[in-house]
Amino acid sequence: MAECGRGGAAGGALPTSPSPALGAKGALKAGAGEGGGGGGGLHGHGRARYDSAGVSNGDCSLGVSGDEARASPARGPRGAALAPTPGPAACPLPRESKPGGLPRRSSIIKDGTKQKRERKKTVSFSSMPTEKKISSASDCINSMVEGSELKKVRSNSRIYHRYFLLDADMQSLRWEPSKKDSEKAKIDIKSIKEVRTGKNTDIFRSNGISDQISEDCAFSVIYGENYESLDLVANSADVANIWVTGLRYLISYGKHTLDMLESSQDNMRTSWVSQMFSEIDVDNLGHVTLCNAVQCIRNLNPGLKTSKIELKFKELHKSKDKAGTEVTKEEFVEVFHELCTRPEIYFLLVQFSSNKEFLDTKDLMMFLEAEQGVAHINEEISLEIIHKYEPSKEGQEKGWLSIDGFTNYLMSSDCYIFDPEHKKVCQDMKQPLSHYFINSSHNTYLIEDQFRGPSDITGYIRALKMGCRSVELDVWDGPDNEPVIYTGHTMTSQIVFRSVIDIINKYAFFASEYPLILCLENHCSIKQQKVMVQHMKKILGDKLYTTSPNVEESYLPSPDVLKGKILIKAKKLSSSCSGVEGDVTDEDEGAEMSQRLGKENAEQPNLVPMKRFQLCKELSELVSICKSVQFKEFQVSFQAQKYWEVCSFNEVLASKYANENPGDFVNYNKRFLARVFPSPMRIDSSNMNPQDFWKCGCQIVAMNFQTPGLMMDLNIGWFKQNGNCGYVLRPAIMREEVSFFSANTKDSVPGVSPQLLHIKIISGQNFPKPKGSGAKGDVVDPYVYVEIHGIPADCAEQRTKTVHQNGDAPIFDESFEFQINLPELAMVRFVVLDDDYIGDEFIGQYTIPFECLQTGYRHVPLQSLTGEVLAHASLFVHVAITNRRGGGKPHKRGLSVRKGKKSREYASLRTLWIKTVDEVFKNAQPPIRDATDLRENMQNAVVSFKELCGLSSVANLMQCMLAVSPRFLGPDNTPLVVLNLSEQYPTMELQGIVPEVLKKIVTTYDMMIQSLKALIENADAVYEKIVHCQKAAMEFHEHLHSIGTKEGLKERKLQKAVESFTWNITILKGQADLLKYAKNETVENLKQIHYAAVSCGLNKPGTENADIQKPRRSLEVIPEKANDETGE
Repeated sequence: MAECGRGGAAGGALPTSPSPALGAKGALKAGAGEGGGGGGGLHGHGRARYDSAGVSNGDCSLGVSGDEARASPARGPRGAALAPTPGPAACPLPRESKPGGLPRRSSIIKDGTKQKRERKKTVSFSSMPTEKKISSASDCINSMVEGSELKKVRSNSRIYHRYFLLDADMQSLRWEPSKKDSEKAKIDIKSIKEVRTGKNTDIFRSNGISDQISEDCAFSVIYGENYESLDLVANSADVANIWVTGLRYLISYGKHTLDMLESSQDNMRTSWVSQMFSEIDVDNLGHVTLCNAVQCIRNLNPGLKTSKIELKFKELHKSKDKAGTEVTKEEFVEVFHELCTRPEIYFLLVQFSSNKEFLDTKDLMMFLEAEQGVAHINEEISLEIIHKYEPSKEGQEKGWLSIDGFTNYLMSSDCYIFDPEHKKVCQDMKQPLSHYFINSSHNTYLIEDQFRGPSDITGYIRALKMGCRSVELDVWDGPDNEPVIYTGHTMTSQIVFRSVIDIINKYAFFASEYPLILCLENHCSIKQQKVMVQHMKKILGDKLYTTSPNVEESYLPSPDVLKGKILIKAKKLSSSCSGVEGDVTDEDEGAEMSQRLGKENAEQPNLVPMKRFQLCKELSELVSICKSVQFKEFQVSFQAQKYWEVCSFNEVLASKYANENPGDFVNYNKRFLARVFPSPMRIDSSNMNPQDFWKCGCQIVAMNFQTPGLMMDLNIGWFKQNGNCGYVLRPAIMREEVSFFSANTKDSVPGVSPQLLHIKIISGQNFPKPKGSGAKGDVVDPYVYVEIHGIPADCAEQRTKTVHQNGDAPIFDESFEFQINLPELAMVRFVVLDDDYIGDEFIGQYTIPFECLQTGYRHVPLQSLTGEVLAHASLFVHVAITNRRGGGKPHKRGLSVRKGKKSREYASLRTLWIKTVDEVFKNAQPPIRDATDLRENMQNAVVSFKELCGLSSVANLMQCMLAVSPRFLGPDNTPLVVLNLSEQYPTMELQGIVPEVLKKIVTTYDMMIQSLKALIENADAVYEKIVHCQKAAMEFHEHLHSIGTKEGLKERKLQKAVESFTWNITILKGQADLLKYAKNETVENLKQIHYAAVSCGLNKPGTENADIQKPRRSLEVIPEKANDETGE
């Protein structure tokens, strides 16, 4: 059950099929096991080691040479490299070259054949960076005046090295060398219209090697009346940010730039920092002790290390040849600016700041709406945020958010990646119990291994406090007529049954009010069984749920109905038993483990045989809706098993069914509870991968809570999504009676819309030194893995480059993209590792369900191996989620993936060869085609508009309107284009003569509005047709077998017809849902256009208060007959 992931792998080889690998790379070295079962494994007492591996799409290199490509290692899923990432390589040779392979110009990037030398580990005794940290616009301007090497991209797929610099008078952007006249190899700053980030011009999109250029290193200068583009690629995202920020500053202030730079040295921030200095300079001496200065900066920025602050002051003094340790105000301000300015946050601030130094209330509103997706924002809310996070009184009084206030806000819990809506119960809790995943513990009483480890009541306390809703009690006869709990046939210690029931009574509903299941593995004599009953009745009282199941029902009660109740899962006497006791089969997991061990010992091949035991009626009567029964086979269960009967599956058996009968397993779990417990081979208490069984719908996957690592990270993270109440509603496709889903699908899921997850790892903060590492001292060389866990089609991982010798504030600036085919079952895991030649070491991780991700700029609070929050350690990321547009590979861009109507792929329905049913499905084809056309026409039109606005498909329409609004202003700031918001669908109106490029934007906008209008006005009718066809088809569901038999279908053909029917119903539901989502998206798009037009002042006077288009009615979910029957 090995699973690839940083932070642990399943310990001990099992005779099961492996779960879908995320790629062969990055696997733990042999012997490293999750429970410490392997030598020196991650979760044992040894240090964690990993094989490092790389991903080539995140760095700023431009491809590899032919020789390197041929020599490059094989790649895992989604392009993940199976070997360490090579160093940055050169761009491929241009197509046209002179004989001998020489390019026509020496400045063209040549084929890089030399391998980058391996970087030796070194220890630096200086904290001074090799490049000055950027903390203001003036820093950017100064860097541009000094110049830097950039790559110039041309439409003929050629890339040229050029040295770009800003003239000293800041009037022109120049580059050299060039065959052009020096006066032509420049662009006047005043002619620049805009600066775009990313690969968002026609040249980038059509360039043959665009896919090899990092999005984060690319930017374009749009200039001239014809909006020409100068397309550039920097050597790093940092350099690209400097040029983008500096050029935008120059565009904003033009000839006033020098005056602005001289007067805008962030006076508000400097005044505040000076005030902080004055507060510790109580005697007004103009200087303070080094100790006081360091402590003050630590108080202002608790994440900074004392040693780093001290070193920075000492270096400053040394550079000035200053003796002594006293710190002046100027030195204090300088060191604070140097250490407490995060360039990546400054670059973000200047994107939205109207003056490039702070955000006012309107700037902050724009950021919250456009980037963070905050709805219903207003200036009052902006002011509340400023007052809460801005440290300076001046900023609070004026409503200004400085770089420090902005940093405080972005690092606060308000901007964490986890959606706060999921911190409370937010799912429907009125579904049958079998429709939920249930947080479950295995052998809860054990706190170490399974064979010799101690038993302790703290195991129950820990599990119940963590939201566990199913705990296990392995009960045996004890001394003095008191039953005890331990694992039979092993050397584990014992605890008294009564003390465990006391603890359960105390903590049962500590973390959740929803039902708790006690899995009783009863091995007691009749006499001590009666003692068990006495203790449970006396201590648990009316919390025990003993109501007999209603034979008229078809499904279990809901968690909502069972609030505050404790359910007993155990063996139960048959209804025909009239005596005070009876005979039942034993359920002995401990015996199975001993049998497994015995088979390895030739002297004891069958240590404990399976047996039957006597069960007293009093204990049997405590069992209500969780009666333990033995599983036989799926067809028998479908016909004979009662809904209140529960089967337990050994991990090995469950894995067999998951691999060989995935469809049957999913259908079985729609109605019945299934409990999966770890293989008896996991003596070290290592954990199985819960995703292997969640994907089959298994509700109770019992985990060894005492063993941290990847598998427990997944379990803990998964159950956070519903208020940590211990219950998570399963995906609809796993609940609906008629739905087609295979647990092992490696493609898109029928009826479910795939989504694209875009994650940019921007930076890290305050990474601690890995525990147990000592060879490198305090040096940390971090890199980040982003892992996707879910169905096989979704499993993937990507990694960033390594940032050497910087664990305090590493900048990664790398973007990744993942296609998520079943979002409701996907999880995202961020893992930070320390790059080491001996073996990479674990620093921290964070695991989150896909459904809980907040989009925008977010901080990810890192956790230790055992789940504790690492103080001040985090990742800074940007998250965007989009639906897949128009087919094609997920990483393809823009027009290259949009298909015309003739080549468009439509959802296909299968033929059952049952005439009456096939006629119904045949009638569904036209509305399915109509629904697809409405959706894709709208999506393609929106993407086309985004491209003309110079943005990627990740952007929303509000960001598009903000980006294009400066182009709509004439030289005297009068609008050339206005939006008429008086109608349901905002129209663009030209104000006089405008350039052709603006006319093209207006035309594309009009086409987009028409597609939005067509979808909104036709969606209801098409939706109704799909619903009608689905209802008509469901009329045949109950008697489908008999109808098929009458048509002459037998055995395999009949089974195939049933499968095709399920497929078709799933497709119809999915198409209806997609249309509903598309309509909601369209309404949201119109709202964004309206709000953005008003915010930018582009609305036609008197139209800003027009009603925003809303759907005439919401599109309801297609009803299902099965739900009507159950009353749910």
